[in-house]
Amino acid sequence: MNPETVDRLIRFQHPEKTLGYLGKLDDERIAAVFGLDPGAYRRTRRAHDEQVRRVAADLLDRPGFAGKVDLLPFSPGQHVVALGESTTDDLLSWFEILRHLLGLRRPADGITLTNLAVSGHTSTQALTTLPGLFLHHPDWVLCMLGANDAQRLGSADGPTLVSLAETERNLHCLHDLVVRRTAARWVWLTPTTVDEARVAAYQPFQRAGLTWANRDIDAIGQILTAQPGPTLDTRPVIAREPAGRSHLDDGLHLSLAGQQALAGALVDLLADQS
Repeated sequence: MNPETVDRLIRFQHPEKTLGYLGKLDDERIAAVFGLDPGAYRRTRRAHDEQVRRVAADLLDRPGFAGKVDLLPFSPGQHVVALGESTTDDLLSWFEILRHLLGLRRPADGITLTNLAVSGHTSTQALTTLPGLFLHHPDWVLCMLGANDAQRLGSADGPTLVSLAETERNLHCLHDLVVRRTAARWVWLTPTTVDEARVAAYQPFQRAGLTWANRDIDAIGQILTAQPGPTLDTRPVIAREPAGRSHLDDGLHLSLAGQQALAGALVDLLADQS
């Protein structure tokens, strides 16, 4: 594989989350999955982490933003967990930016952030992760699911991977089961809109017969924005960004700029809740 492909795989694919039945996977075993030696694998991970740290530092330099991070309603010692798919599992994700924002601005608070998102997961698959989630005893759950449910198979008129009714049922189940058992505070993030032209032109999606449409994303977004409690509607956040800036070449995954926009909007939302 060429270096760009390897970098992208490491960014979005995390065997330690999906191959838990093999026991704890060290860097050597994970590196072998990507055809790398452990040193090269660790350097790639560090490079991604440094990109995220720089983005967080840039946000903190913006007038008034550091004060909003101070107002985030996470108490010292609390545990914040993320559920989601590749938008969250991404090593450059909004959640990883949030981790660095808190680490840079509020290091003494000892807030723990655990990213349980898994690239490719649907809301149905996310339900299977609940036993592991309960073991983390979260105080907060930030949940961003639905983009993979909306994947259409075969053509733009083909069936979605998960029906809208089943997506709604799964999201309600996730929320109700977690809150009932852990008393965690819950925050929704809607799936982000896609760049439909880029999705349609992306050859791997063409070969696989996969596509996404914003009408399906909007339908899930409407379900989530109707829920009680804080919900970040990511659709207008992405819409405010300059055309072509928010997505990678596949039109589905967010660029670092798109992730930065989400992180900033989430801080705005939660700071207002305090």
